[in-house]
Amino acid sequence: MIWYILVVGILLSQSLAHPGFFTSIGQMTDLIHTEKDLVTSLKDYIKAEEDKLEQIKKWAEKLDRLTSTATKDPEGFVGHPVNAFKLMKRLNTEWSELENLVLKDMSDGFISNLTIQRQYFPNDEDQVGAAKALLRLQDTYNLDTDTISKGDLPGVKDKSFLTVEDCFELGKVAYTEADYYHTELWMEQALRQLDEGEVSTIDKVSVLDYLSYAVYQQGDLDKALLLTKKLLELDPEHQRANGNLKYFEYIMAKEKDANKSSEDQSDQKTTLKKKGAAVDYLPERQKYEMLCRGEGIKMTPRRQKKLFCRYHDGNRNPKFILAPAKQEDEWDKPRIIRFHDIISDAEIEIVKDLAKPRLSRATVHDPETGKLTTAQYRVSKSAWLSGYENPVVSRINMRIQDLTGLDVSTAEELQVANYGVGGQYEPHFDFARKDEPDAFKELGTGNRIATWLFYMSDVLAGGATVFPEVGASVWPKKGTAVFWYNLFASGEGDYSTRHAACPVLVGNKWVSNKWLHERGQEFRRPCTLSELE
Repeated sequence: MIWYILVVGILLSQSLAHPGFFTSIGQMTDLIHTEKDLVTSLKDYIKAEEDKLEQIKKWAEKLDRLTSTATKDPEGFVGHPVNAFKLMKRLNTEWSELENLVLKDMSDGFISNLTIQRQYFPNDEDQVGAAKALLRLQDTYNLDTDTISKGDLPGVKDKSFLTVEDCFELGKVAYTEADYYHTELWMEQALRQLDEGEVSTIDKVSVLDYLSYAVYQQGDLDKALLLTKKLLELDPEHQRANGNLKYFEYIMAKEKDANKSSEDQSDQKTTLKKKGAAVDYLPERQKYEMLCRGEGIKMTPRRQKKLFCRYHDGNRNPKFILAPAKQEDEWDKPRIIRFHDIISDAEIEIVKDLAKPRLSRATVHDPETGKLTTAQYRVSKSAWLSGYENPVVSRINMRIQDLTGLDVSTAEELQVANYGVGGQYEPHFDFARKDEPDAFKELGTGNRIATWLFYMSDVLAGGATVFPEVGASVWPKKGTAVFWYNLFASGEGDYSTRHAACPVLVGNKWVSNKWLHERGQEFRRPCTLSELE
């Protein structure tokens, strides 16, 4: 048992250094093995309890037979000196042993394991983060609550259902964030499943309490009043509902008095705020989400004719003359090129193995403070790999240089990222804009001239790289890479390269990217006189 506890401790020590499980599917898989170990420990405890009860049962059966015989003729029984001796021995010694067996706590091993592992469990932040991810996926991919609750997601192998408790929890998370739109959706789903007869520890009163208030907050006073009355039918003594009922009736009466001349006008007033998600900070949200769903702008046939597939030898690079790389044009402006079969499965596994122990919550550059910080619009974990630490990383770096013709000695290290539940990176620029002149000052290598992005896994659903400004969507395909210039040859930023990583709906998304900088490219990509060339 001590050995088992030590093994569990060693396995989990890896997780301790990586808080924020929900931001990386790759690290969440460790939790599956952790839970499996806990189940094994629980089964051991159950077996120990069963063995203990079996021993007690044998004692009881043996003593039952003995006492049945003895009570038929007590004097004759104890008249036998052996029986008399054994009676004294049983009552003085053996019953004490039985008492010790009954009092023996068989749960010590399991409780010890659970205590050790609990300190490495996901915390409230992880649970809330995973809940928010479901809400994000719901909006991005236009999924209704019933579809999510039934687990009817594209590409899933094992369906997983949401219980009433799960739906109620999602509604509460939204409520805590003052997101009454999603509160209403998920409380209604919980209520629907209760009406269908699902057995739950959550009652209708609790659900209606949240639901009526969420509806009221969205301006639908009539529905809020109806739901409150329904709650009071189930629990007439509910203090908050009784107070709300009086308040809602007072508000409605006040509105009617103020608008006696027109009932239609009164109806319009009561539903003025209704209904929908809160005002968004992201102006291109609708376009971004449409692209994530594959509903983007369709390129005209005339433009499509200009897109080609070709073999690329890296400008007569010796490494690619006999085995040229396969290129495919994904988009014309900005020009986005995909390289096929450009990184092998073996190389991918080595890169992932190097990155996994170092994965930490991905950060973004805060233009106000100049510091790196975590953000809700980037949900992933990342790690940085240097070329000198492994020949595979060095070989990958040189491959990028050979195929792009750009110097990688001034580039940033290879960044490896693994996306979490609903993992995403909302629309952003890779290059520093004019209002961020010091963004890469510490590097001393100028702005990010280009981006190279490896796809190191297939994704069952979602996870596209989209460019909202132009309507381009690039879908992950394991072993491929995409490349684009962030700057024109003049050094001016190309604002059409604003891009995003769509939320992963189903699956596990691994990518690695290389940001190439201006310094060292002076003769490889000469500057032009025109700003937009």
